[in-house]
Amino acid sequence: MTEISPAEQLLTVRDFLRYAISRFNQAGLAFGHGASTAFDDAAYLVLEGLKLPIDTLEPFLDARLLPAERQRLADLIEARVTTRKPTPYLLNRAYIQGVPFFVDERVIVPRSFIGELIHSEFFGGEEFTLIDDLSSVETVLDLCTGSASLAILAAGVFENAEIDAVDLSPDALDVARINVAEHNLANRIELYEGDLFAPLGGKRYDLILTNPPYVDEIAMEELPEEYRHEPEMALASGLDGLDIVRRILDTVADHLNPGGGLLCEIGAGREIIEAEYPALDFFWLDTEESIGEVFWLTAESLGVVDTDAEEQDLDDLESLDQLDGDAPEDV
Repeated sequence: MTEISPAEQLLTVRDFLRYAISRFNQAGLAFGHGASTAFDDAAYLVLEGLKLPIDTLEPFLDARLLPAERQRLADLIEARVTTRKPTPYLLNRAYIQGVPFFVDERVIVPRSFIGELIHSEFFGGEEFTLIDDLSSVETVLDLCTGSASLAILAAGVFENAEIDAVDLSPDALDVARINVAEHNLANRIELYEGDLFAPLGGKRYDLILTNPPYVDEIAMEELPEEYRHEPEMALASGLDGLDIVRRILDTVADHLNPGGGLLCEIGAGREIIEAEYPALDFFWLDTEESIGEVFWLTAESLGVVDTDAEEQDLDDLESLDQLDGDAPEDV
């Protein structure tokens, strides 16, 4: 008896969604590359695979698909199960805050909590905010940029800012160039190849964003197969996962303007970092899916001094001294 393929038996979006969820659960796939459940991963695969809006499922559920569309979805589902590649790699597309990015296995799949945070009330909010006037931010650095997703998101939030983006991987920067070009931001985003701050010389910034590698040694050994398709250098960071975070903290003050700040994602290393840097005033920011995995540090808490303000204060004091010297003596 000839076996009938899924592409021949399944007719609608609903059919393929149900089939994908069943296959993913049966195969014991791991999720976490923009989707946290089999349903979310399947919905993304089906909608993006059909070039439909990824946040609009209901109107299309009972739409009948063309033979070529059915075959494409069947092939994608099969590839997801047999290769265990993250769905964004199969589709060459990932989203943060609804913004699309080209991705392939030269870069980590972008999924930073920082994307949510810079679009939140923490930046430009009316009640409590870390930066009151977003238009005042004129220079931004995206450190460990990967696909340049955070640099591109920052360009949309801080509309007056010129943005630098650094990565050690030339392959990642090739992908970053694709995304910068797709978003027409080559005039605002400059890409640098090198180790953290090394290619920047003495440049300073109003805001530094970084989602560096922070997976510890034990976690690297236990990673599900999906994560092993990502570049190891974009994940691993020493025994406790904080080697690169430490290097950033030890040198970031040399690259912040007075009044600026550092927004850094570190995963589960909060207790370690707070114990090692007790003098730093970490402010921890939560998101919908994270608690205490991203911190904010002001330039002042890192010891950055506003030399212009100090000089002005000295000038003011000297002026007062002169006035006192010129004042007539009491009779």
